[in-house]
This record gives sequence, structure tokens and C-alpha cells, in this order.
Amino acid sequence: MKKLCLFLILLGTYFTAFSQNIQVQGTVVSETDGETLPGVNVIVKGNSTNGTITNLNGEFTLNVNSGDILTISYIGYKSQEIIIKTNKKLSIALREDTESLDEVIVVGYGVQKKSVVTAAISRVSAEDLNAAKPSRVEDALKGKVSGVQITQSSGQPGSDSKVRIRGIGTVNNSDPLYIVDGMPVDGGIGYLNPVDIQSVEILKDAASAAIYGARAANGVILVTTKTGSKGKTTINYNFSYGWQNPWKKKSVLNAKEYMTIMNEAQINDGNSFRYSREEIANAGNGTDWQEETFNDDAPIQNHQLSISGGSEKIQYFLSLGYFNQDGIVGGNYDKSNYERWSIRTNSTYTVFEENNRNFLNKLRVGMNVGYSRANSTAIEANSEYGSILGSALTFSPLVSVYADEATGADILSRYPYAITNKDGRVFSIPPTGFQEIANPVGMLNQPSSTQNNEDKFVGTVWAEIDILPGLKFKSSYGFDLAFWGADSYTFPYFLATQGKNLDYSTVQSEMNRGYKWQVENVLTYSTTIAEKHHVSFVLGQSAQKYSVRNLGGNDRDLLETDPNKANINSAIADAKLERVW
Repeated sequence: MKKLCLFLILLGTYFTAFSQNIQVQGTVVSETDGETLPGVNVIVKGNSTNGTITNLNGEFTLNVNSGDILTISYIGYKSQEIIIKTNKKLSIALREDTESLDEVIVVGYGVQKKSVVTAAISRVSAEDLNAAKPSRVEDALKGKVSGVQITQSSGQPGSDSKVRIRGIGTVNNSDPLYIVDGMPVDGGIGYLNPVDIQSVEILKDAASAAIYGARAANGVILVTTKTGSKGKTTINYNFSYGWQNPWKKKSVLNAKEYMTIMNEAQINDGNSFRYSREEIANAGNGTDWQEETFNDDAPIQNHQLSISGGSEKIQYFLSLGYFNQDGIVGGNYDKSNYERWSIRTNSTYTVFEENNRNFLNKLRVGMNVGYSRANSTAIEANSEYGSILGSALTFSPLVSVYADEATGADILSRYPYAITNKDGRVFSIPPTGFQEIANPVGMLNQPSSTQNNEDKFVGTVWAEIDILPGLKFKSSYGFDLAFWGADSYTFPYFLATQGKNLDYSTVQSEMNRGYKWQVENVLTYSTTIAEKHHVSFVLGQSAQKYSVRNLGGNDRDLLETDPNKANINSAIADAKLERVW
């Protein structure tokens, strides 16, 4: 029996080894004309490290296991999957992906089939955009477009992203030109709800962006929002809720390590030890300031509701979105939060369509209008020392979050505006020599706030008429109306002697309004000659104007230290201390 078992084990091992050494050979050709295809990717499915490409004669050789699945893919052709059972030579015919070649992309003032576009244009569809449920459109583009670098300016909720198309193009401002449904918008596209977007085209080279002139020096990002289609009314609702945590914490010294390093520094300076062996042995780990500062399980939620449909005459798309995110630093103290409401209505109406004549036979009108409201609070970001996160990394682990009762009483006697929590416990202040570095938890409890707000309306109203077969005239009016501002206050406080204290209250408020309008009239003609040659002409006019107004002021010495009454009208300082702009 033992010999039989041993024989079966050896036999199974033999067959396993045999199955792992199948050498597959094959040739890949085009199904259309039978021509061999060089450079075709041949990869084992699920194992991207085991693969090859075909040579100039369309041939390939690859070692695989019995039962493996080969994935054969080539640009412009539909991919195939083949299960390998024997080492029989393969003959693979790939079919052209005509759907991909016939895909229509936006190119400036019109559209073209992907198969005839020669300029450097990349397209990202709605399916790709919403796969990761992003909070901002720019974040959804990360890693999906070659030659485009997207980096978030900070980890702050709602923070802008820097978009660079083929590197830095200009010295002062390298942001690309953003165009939403034909309307150039200022301030980026962070106001857009990603779910409302049908596609994003990125014009990367001079040939594709030339029609926009000098404005396109850093590239162009064309955003097309969704529209309704003929059919029954469709209602979609998407909801997501998640929690955020820091994926990594900085490795810093604990109390024992900190005391040891400080002793070494003292010795190097020719001084005696600062801490004895007994003090080091009894120090423990001390305060983990990162643990005390981070907001674990910071919530993030997203709600999306859309209604679309249409008939022969009218097509419509309506959407409502809500997004809310708390920061992992300060989110639980209302210091770092972002909230956005958005609403959009896109509609197209066919005024008339006459099939019994070939001139002035169709007139369509439409509008694409979106509104968003964003409220946010923010902490200081990208600061090495004076910020909350900077202090959490550099503050002494020997200092506790709160001072003991006796020390707290002493701090309050010397600094009446020392910060306390809701229970009256006094936050510890830094020892001598820490300069602008302060207790980060105390900074989170600092009696101050800045509420940012932004309202933005962006829309286009248009009409298009078919004059003759192939000849169309379109007139449009676009607008970008934005209101933004901030209201802030700071009550007297004390955290440290070096720039972290204030013995009077301050209040500030500012309002801004920007308005841009654009009028465009475009005449286009397109025709096909001999079913092979496609010719198109564009003649257009465009005019736009931008205006902005600003108003702001600050004052000090508020009547009460009540956040609900912290406005400029409640300040009683001397007029010489007031400032208006």
C-alpha cells in the first residue's frame, strides 16, 4: 500500500511538472485581410509577469501551464481569450474594433471620429470617471490620461488639485483652460458633480488646442455634461458612506528615546546630562501627539440623484448631489470640513423638424445650467512647524495633553487667556525653546474659526438650425457667475509666547463676485465625397467679458466672545484700527 501511494504521488508530481512546461507557439493575424500583426500583447490572464509580444511575422512563443488562459490584445482590435490545454500551435485571428474607431470625441468647436483624429487628444468616459466614486473631477482623472500629472495640493477636504498637461507650460500659472459645455470657466472644475459628467477630453498639443489661442498654452480640458435621451423616464440614486484614516504615521521618538537624544545633545555641547538614568527608565512612551491629533474614522458621504428621459421633441436630464467630508485632522473639531450641494438641469427641445424639404428643416434649442454651493473650514496646510500637524510631529513627548491641576492654575494666573477644554482643564503649554511649536490639541481647541463659502452658476443657452444639408448655424450665450467669501473670528487665547497668543478679539468678513459672459456664433459645414473623403469647415465668432468686485473689512474688540455674534457690527475698537478694502 505504501508503495502504491508513493507511486501515485510521484505520478502526480510528474504530471504537474509536465503541465507546467507547455511551450505554446502561435501566429496572430488580422481577420479582415489575413495580414500578420507585429507587437500584439500575449499575456497569461492573472499573471502579468508572464507574457510576450509577437515579432515582425506575428509569431510568438510562451511557456505556460495547462489550463492557463491567454489574453491576446492589440490596439484597434478586440481582445481574445484562449484556454491552453495542449502545446498545439495556435492560429489567432483578431477582429477590428470598429466601435472604438467610430467613437466620437469632442474637438474644440465640433466632434470627430476617433479613427480620423491625428492630434494628441485623450478621452475619459463617464464609466471611468465614476468607477472610484471621486469627490472631485480632477481626482477621477488621476492615472487615466498619459502626459497629465494631477497632484492634490493638500489632504484638506475639498482642496484643489494641480493639473499639469505635459509639464509646466508657463511661468506664473500653468493651469489648463477649462471649458464646460462650451463655456470657459475660472477657478477650476471642482464645483462640478462627477456624476453629471458624460466625458472629459484633454487637448494636449498645439494642433488640437490652437483654436483657443494663447489661452490654451497649458492645454485644454473639455467637459461635456450628461443629457437625456429618448425613452422612458429613468431615476437613479447612488449613495456611499465611508470612513477615513491616515494610512501611515511618521516614526518619531517616544519619551525614552527623546530623553536619550537630548542627553547626547547636552554632552556634545559640553554640558552635563539633562535626564538621569532613573528618569529615562521611568519615562515610558510619553505622549503620542499624532494619536492625540488624528481624527480616526473621519466620515465621508456622497448622495447622487438623477432623472433623465425624453421623447421625440424634448430630452432632459436633472440631477441633485450632496457631498460631505470631515478631515482626518480637525474634522471632529469643525476645523477641517467640506460640504457641497449641486443641482443641474440639461434639456434639448426640437422646435420643428420638417422632412419634406431640405432647407431650414430643423430647429433645436437647449440649455445646460448647473449650480453648486460649497461650505468649508480649513486648518493651515503644508506648513512644516507652526501648523497643527507640524506641531504633532515635533512637539515634545514629555509634555502631556493637559496640565495637572496645580500647573493649570499657575498657567491661568500668568496667562488668563490660556486655552481650556469644555470641562475647564488647561492645555499644557510648551517648554522654553519650542518657539512657534505648540500643543496641537490645544490648537484644535483654539477659539477661532474661518467659514469659507462659494456659490457658482455656470450655464449655456443655445439654438441650432439646419440651413441646408450639412450646413448648420449655432448661436449660444454662456455665463459663469460666482460668489465667494469668508467670515472669520478669533477670540483672545494663549498657547505659547512665540506667535501663538492674542490678547484681543478680531473679526473679518469678505465678499467677492465674478461674472463672465460669452456669446458665440458658429457656422459649420460637413460633407462626405465618394463615401471616403470627409470634409468639414468651421466659421465662427466669439466674444466674452469678465468683471469682478471685492468687498471686505476687519475689526477688533468684540462685545462678546460668542461665535454666533462674531460679526463686524459687534466690534467696538477705535476707528483707526478698522480696515476696509
